[in-house]
Amino acid sequence: MSFTSYGFIAFLVLLFGVYFATPCRFRWVTLLLAGYVFYAFSGLENFIFILATTVSSYIASMVMKGMADREDAYISANKESMDKDAKRAYRAKEKKKRRAVLIVALVFNFGILATLKYSAFAVNTVNGISGLFGATPMRLPSLLLPLGISFYTFGTMGYLIDAYRGRAKVEKNPAKLALFVSFFPSLIQGPISRFSELEPQLVDPKPFSSKVFFFGLQRIIWGFFKKLVIADRILVAMNMLLGSPDSYGGGYVFILIIFYSIQIYADFTGGIDITIGIAEALGIKLAENFKRPFSSKTTKEYWERWHITMGSWFRDYIFYPMSFSRSMMNLSKKAQKRLGKNIGAKIPLYISSIVTWFVTGIWHGAGWNFIVWGLLNCAVILVSDELTPLYRRFHSKFPKLAENKAYLCFMSVRTFLLMGVIRSLDCYRNVGRSFAMWGSMFTSRGWGDMLRGGMFDLGLSLFDYAVIGIGCIVMYTVSKISGDDRVIRDKLYDRPILCASLMTLLTLSVLLLGAYSIGYDASSFIYNQF
Repeated sequence: MSFTSYGFIAFLVLLFGVYFATPCRFRWVTLLLAGYVFYAFSGLENFIFILATTVSSYIASMVMKGMADREDAYISANKESMDKDAKRAYRAKEKKKRRAVLIVALVFNFGILATLKYSAFAVNTVNGISGLFGATPMRLPSLLLPLGISFYTFGTMGYLIDAYRGRAKVEKNPAKLALFVSFFPSLIQGPISRFSELEPQLVDPKPFSSKVFFFGLQRIIWGFFKKLVIADRILVAMNMLLGSPDSYGGGYVFILIIFYSIQIYADFTGGIDITIGIAEALGIKLAENFKRPFSSKTTKEYWERWHITMGSWFRDYIFYPMSFSRSMMNLSKKAQKRLGKNIGAKIPLYISSIVTWFVTGIWHGAGWNFIVWGLLNCAVILVSDELTPLYRRFHSKFPKLAENKAYLCFMSVRTFLLMGVIRSLDCYRNVGRSFAMWGSMFTSRGWGDMLRGGMFDLGLSLFDYAVIGIGCIVMYTVSKISGDDRVIRDKLYDRPILCASLMTLLTLSVLLLGAYSIGYDASSFIYNQF
């Protein structure tokens, strides 16, 4: 059931009515049922996977809790007969047992994700290599990818890791854990929530607030505007450019980079706005996933502002644990002896960054284009880090540049275009073709046709371009003034006539200008595939 379908709108209206009619202490049950009803529309056969994740995570967390409780009880009962070394050795032994339980749960759940999402890619890769030696190709598996499996798997595994570390309470009620796993607004495309932040809001909801509910509806309509008016209108041109990419080289590649950057931003942030708006209308606050990424001056800053919850997940559960692991520290010491202190000390950073970005790439999709996409981002960030001393010397010689608006704008445009070029790997879906299309931008092929009016051969009229342009200005203006989002909305709420007028205008824009005939199906959000 797509967020942009009439069925979902009806589902949402019904949910709001039932949810707020339910006594507060039972509302979490309503949300749990709503999540499973929503998930049922994606196919009943998918239930086995989300239930497997829920049940296995509940069992693993309870087993680890039981082991930790027995450990504490044993230490308490024998504290007088055990010295510090004995206690430390006992705790280390018990922690190792709990880690084994955690690893089994992680392997099981990530194994489900890997089997469903990456089997075809693995078989294709093996067939490609074995074909060089004349081997008979293996048959491709026919597997369906359940709705939201990447998002609910990563969120739930984060809960298990935090429970193992003692940073999240272990949920004793399996139904309440099931609610966290299946919370339907974030199933489509995130954000990836942390159990310690979301669970208290789900099981202990706040009383109904007309102001909060209205704020939620505002966010939902704003998300529909970005998705239907801007992203889906650009989709017309994107389909044309990618339908026969060899016919659209040179300048058209540059246009594709610009178009896709705007499209994926409007599409993804629009979906996140709808998600956060639904949760807010229910009195639940989800983590923000974007903070004006296109104003970033560097690639590193960009990834601190784009898909924030995904980045923080990989940072907290892969990058940091790997960087500071005992084996990595030992490797660093050995490397310092052979390669020098400066290079050897950075080995953990290099390896952890490469692994993290490799996983980030493969998370986005089962294909070499996504892997290369991740590794290119990694390379840019690592090279930038290595050049930091050079940047500092440059800025020390020209200190006024740090406050020069033209130079700051140049840095933002440079980062925007660099990220757009790398992101186009997502469009062409082939590494070789992507590099060829990038190269064509430095030839005359395609530039002449585009400059002679080829922009109007992409299925968009002058009216469409005007709507996209005005829409982008509106998006930029809103993001610019919404640094303190709550303050802005409070001010508007205190001016009911102005607020009602803006909401009416926004709603009419969605109804009258939405591109309803293109890409309008249950998989229309770009990040659904991830």
